[in-house]
Amino acid sequence: MAGPARLVERAGPKINLSLLTLARRADGLHDLESLVAFGGGGDLVALEPGAPLALDIAGPTAGAAGAGDDNLCLKAARALEARVPGLTTGRLTLTKRLPVAAGLGGGSSDAAATLRLLARANGLPLDDPRLIAAAQACGADVPVCVAARARMMRGVGHALGPVLTLPPLVAVLANPGVALATKDVFARLGLAPGARHALQPHPAVASGLDAEALLALLKKTRNDLEDPACVLAPAIGDVLAVLGAARGAKFSRMSGSGATCLALFTDRRLAARAARAIRRDHAGWTVWATALR
Repeated sequence: MAGPARLVERAGPKINLSLLTLARRADGLHDLESLVAFGGGGDLVALEPGAPLALDIAGPTAGAAGAGDDNLCLKAARALEARVPGLTTGRLTLTKRLPVAAGLGGGSSDAAATLRLLARANGLPLDDPRLIAAAQACGADVPVCVAARARMMRGVGHALGPVLTLPPLVAVLANPGVALATKDVFARLGLAPGARHALQPHPAVASGLDAEALLALLKKTRNDLEDPACVLAPAIGDVLAVLGAARGAKFSRMSGSGATCLALFTDRRLAARAARAIRRDHAGWTVWATALR
């Protein structure tokens, strides 16, 4: 008799369209406001339910993904197992394609995909409080990656706004092959514990904005980590210049703590053409175009 079917979830890139650092808390963590969206492509996580809990890692960026107990897929599975007695787990396979330490929340997205797989295997809704608690236990970006839909993320990443419907926009993502540790970028930002960043808060974002209105809103925001990241990795400035100069690009910015940057397009064909041209001219970069959701 055949066992339970193999389940597969895609772990797409988390893209910070804005990222405001409002303060550094007494515990050293930072309070943020960020408009987050998600793209296609990325990693794949598969589950063979019922097998002993284990993890296999493959794919072009597998070597930098963190094996064994350091991998967030296993951490997520164990966090949920600790909260749900009798949870069916299994053998996980992570196919890693996203650049690592790239400002795209790759590990967090992998962990969230693992939680979605375990929810499917056990008949749990994604809003089950135990699943949400497991996501929070795995890191700041994991909760927003569970639904993997555009929304505002606040505080240390656990305060989530409602899911937002974005207008049709295509992002061209480009990573110059430079890994940046998030902790190093925040350290370069230089906020002392208890200090506030004396800048304007994030403007309100609502569903139903057309592309022109959303782009105008984004131009009033910022990524506070962009300047410190550029100091640590000057190649980011080159990526931003190339993306901003692409024909049809309406907006460009670094995502997260870098080094991946994005340009937004309203024309899918121009986005695809820009991605092809950038890949041709910058062979060492990872570049792709994806619709946002």
